[in-house]
Amino acid sequence: MKLTFKQFIMIPVGIAVLAFILMLLELVLKTVEFPYFMTWISFQAWAMYFMAGCTPQGGVKVVLGYLGGCLASMAIIALGVALLPSLGSMAFPLVVLVLVVPVISFERVPWFDFIPAWFVGAGVYFAIKGWGAPEMSYSAVAITTLVSCLVGQIFGVVTVVGRAKYEAMLAAKAATGGEAIAEATAPAAEAPADEAPAEDDA
Repeated sequence: MKLTFKQFIMIPVGIAVLAFILMLLELVLKTVEFPYFMTWISFQAWAMYFMAGCTPQGGVKVVLGYLGGCLASMAIIALGVALLPSLGSMAFPLVVLVLVVPVISFERVPWFDFIPAWFVGAGVYFAIKGWGAPEMSYSAVAITTLVSCLVGQIFGVVTVVGRAKYEAMLAAKAATGGEAIAEATAPAAEAPADEAPAEDDA
């Protein structure tokens, strides 16, 4: 059904509330000194849930893609650093040239075939390890990426389920209201005609 603006605006408001909750989650986790969470990754992964098809199966593919991206990034960093003395500035470009081939080949592997998540996950890993928090260990960066990604997928599920339930509720109300209007405006049934009077006996 087509929503009026008054009905539609509740959807952005609901998503805004979820975003607010996600921001609060970071504050709570900082309070308890949980080190493996970054809000910006969750927001990014939240959007990836929709790119993967808005289904729980797609969400699993996103998480597995982030995992693959983390592993690919770890391999790129390790090999690039090892080859840096001999290849100089060409070390990392050549490593990427070689490793992107098997990464793209995972397109043929069920559950690991959402390749955009591999690239986004790898980018997240490089962003943390290379610039954001280079002092973090390789495993800590991977855990942070995956935990934050998982939180984003949960928010994606809540968004889709919540919107579906809201729109179903509006559709049910519209149907009920339509039936009531139809009943109220329907013409009343004609009363049965009076029986003709009996003729007098001759």
